[in-house]
Amino acid sequence: MAIVGVVGTLGAALLTQSRADRLKRHELEATAHQQREDRAHAEQVRQQEARIAARRELTDLRRTCYISLNTTARQSQTAQINLMHALRARDDAEIQACAEQLEVRRLALRDSYAEAQMIVPATVMTDARAASRQLNDTYGLLKRLLAGGHASDSQLDALEAETEISWALLSDLRGAMRSDLGVDEASA
Repeated sequence: MAIVGVVGTLGAALLTQSRADRLKRHELEATAHQQREDRAHAEQVRQQEARIAARRELTDLRRTCYISLNTTARQSQTAQINLMHALRARDDAEIQACAEQLEVRRLALRDSYAEAQMIVPATVMTDARAASRQLNDTYGLLKRLLAGGHASDSQLDALEAETEISWALLSDLRGAMRSDLGVDEASA
């Protein structure tokens, strides 16, 4: 009977140790599982933050591009109008100064437009293309008028009508850029 008591005591100790080992193994597995879940969640958060930062950077890049495109397009348009007024006044010195300024503004717009072609989404690029084409067409008219000497009043009236179209297209472009940036949504 004493043997049975000793075996029972030893068996109980082994059974208790086995249960403790199993419980410890389960705890370690649960901890390892929780650590894997935590790492996976941390990676998801890091990836989400990286996507948000990339979107923010792209938005900042587009905003900078839009400011440049809007500014240079308006300056080009203004230079065209200034030259048109100088042609109306038939002031050769003013015509020369305005023509030189127009060339500077046109080149700046060309550079800004080239940058926009690489950054701007297609929906906005459609309006940018239309405005650029109109400004180039008006520029062509101005160059032909300059090459032909003094422009007639009817030619200048036609030119003025073209500048009105340019203003409308620039307004459409500005609206598309603001919409893309969410500017109008934020103020609504």
